[in-house]
Amino acid sequence: MENIAVWQGATLGGIVAWILISSYLNVTRKLRSFLQPWVAHHVIAGTPLIFQIQKYQHWFFDALFSGLSCVVSVPFYTAFLPLLFWSGHGRLARQMTLLMAFCDYLGNTIKDMVSAPRPSSPPVRRITATKDEEDNALEYGLPSSHTLNTVCLSGYLLHYILSYIQYEDVSMKFVGLALVCLFVSLIGFGRIYLGMHSLIDIIGGLGIGLVILAFWLTVHKHVDNFIVSGQNVTSFWAALSILLFFAYPTPELPTPSFEYHTAFNGVAFGIVSGIQQTYHQFHHEAVARIFTPQLTISNFVGRMLVGIPTILLVKFCSKALAKWILPVVSNTLGIPIKSTNYIPTLNGNGKKSDESKQSGYIQRLFFSQQGSFDVDTGIRFIQYAGLAWSVVDLVPSLFSHLSL
Repeated sequence: MENIAVWQGATLGGIVAWILISSYLNVTRKLRSFLQPWVAHHVIAGTPLIFQIQKYQHWFFDALFSGLSCVVSVPFYTAFLPLLFWSGHGRLARQMTLLMAFCDYLGNTIKDMVSAPRPSSPPVRRITATKDEEDNALEYGLPSSHTLNTVCLSGYLLHYILSYIQYEDVSMKFVGLALVCLFVSLIGFGRIYLGMHSLIDIIGGLGIGLVILAFWLTVHKHVDNFIVSGQNVTSFWAALSILLFFAYPTPELPTPSFEYHTAFNGVAFGIVSGIQQTYHQFHHEAVARIFTPQLTISNFVGRMLVGIPTILLVKFCSKALAKWILPVVSNTLGIPIKSTNYIPTLNGNGKKSDESKQSGYIQRLFFSQQGSFDVDTGIRFIQYAGLAWSVVDLVPSLFSHLSL
């Protein structure tokens, strides 16, 4: 018990120390002044390569690479991961969820710290087939999140499959690795073809992704053991989630990256807190898995028909509840508040404040330029934490009552 308390305190204390030191020494600005010109130079130097690739423009390639980008996007993983939980592969699902949150945090942290531009469009032809891609285009370029996430998640999925089926055939391992490499290559090439990234962004995403994957394969068993059987798990993760908000760097100009981090930070907390409470009921290794007599395809379809509307309803209710509770609590405690998106009445003119948009996200998170608390971050965090909790706690309870 003492050892657990020591390493938890050391972890949280280390993050607090980093926040204070980096703020005092202005680490973000110094790193940006060193890295940004170098990356921007390579972005400009890589423009001719983009032109060469886009010379082979064709509607088929437009559709192919746009489709692949959607398959590895954050909304896809948000929809796919609940189905993975409900399929009976709980360990894979929680590991991929936490790995996705980890990738999202580190990738967006580097993006906003460096604040390097994407390829200029025009002259580069940029294809944004979905609203999600339009939002992605508002982020900074280095590293490519699609490449980073694909390396980590497809790599971990391959590791899980080989471990689960216990393949000893070297040729099968080689085929699996080749497929992952081909997929990663298509994603990286597609990001350049679509005009979303330069070669330096893809190389950065690939390199950072490989480092994260190697680190995760080293610690994933320890992380999983802590989540399912550790002590002070929920309280520790709640403190960690809050500190990660403070540890996030302020970008040169506002981007959606911090909002994505907030959402996945909430998802990670909801998953961890839910698993901690219900592991022995719904998520242990002996649960029914898909394609077995205990969980047939028809039962899994029934789970989807019950589960998906339920988590969407919980997401809506969590957001509505947070929009009502957070202002009340803030006013009761005498904390000045404002909202840039969710509660127009908290903005003076009922519109987004340009002044608050230009403040850094750390300032927007808790204290804007006017010294007020931006409740949007808390609302978004609670909304996605509620959604994730329902995936691993509420919905499996419904499955149990409905014999699904």
